[in-house]
Amino acid sequence: MKPVKIFLVEDDLSFGSVLKSYLELNDYSVDWVDDGKYAIEHFRRGAFDICILDVMLPHVDGFTIASEIRKINTTVPIVFLTAKKLKDDVLKGYGVGGDDYVTKPFDTEILLAKIKAIISRRELQTGTKDIFEIGKFVFNAKLRTLTFGDDEKKLSPKEAQLLELLALNTNELISREMALKKIWGADDYFTARSMDVYITKLRKFLSEDPRLNIKNIHGAGFQLVIREDQP
Repeated sequence: MKPVKIFLVEDDLSFGSVLKSYLELNDYSVDWVDDGKYAIEHFRRGAFDICILDVMLPHVDGFTIASEIRKINTTVPIVFLTAKKLKDDVLKGYGVGGDDYVTKPFDTEILLAKIKAIISRRELQTGTKDIFEIGKFVFNAKLRTLTFGDDEKKLSPKEAQLLELLALNTNELISREMALKKIWGADDYFTARSMDVYITKLRKFLSEDPRLNIKNIHGAGFQLVIREDQP
């Protein structure tokens, strides 16, 4: 089996070297960058399963790197490492698309357990990774196709990313802020209006199956609702 590939950004050379070695001893493949200004260029060249980002970095901080990563990849898990324990910093980490937040100093076994849990959860969420059954539709996230019987529609990248996010969280609330950060990389008036347009398009596509509905939860977000067939 191909090892899980980790993208590690940590400027402390001693700690970074020890952490990289520890993760590799536990059968992970690790690409380590020690300066934030090189992080995004390096990320673009690789295919990573999880990112571990120090927050306090020279030149470009971990939050900024995470925001840029989310513009490139909306689903790769991101774990922040930091000495900061302030509530605002923790919330900022989650706000830019982080999946977990570990404060230094920490037990490396705890970090290892978090990595395993995130990877396992991601595999369970994605199932076949590319194919989703949404009511009577079949959605191929990789090919960006939405099929209903013999009818197949090709979705735009943003339509596909948004539908995948909804399909991964069927019947659950997806906050507007989280969707905008993950897919558009920003939460402002113009990106919000853009997302509303895409939601309207997806709602129209899915209207062929009356059991499906993308509900707008006022002031909170959206919910893909799949009703059970009535007896």
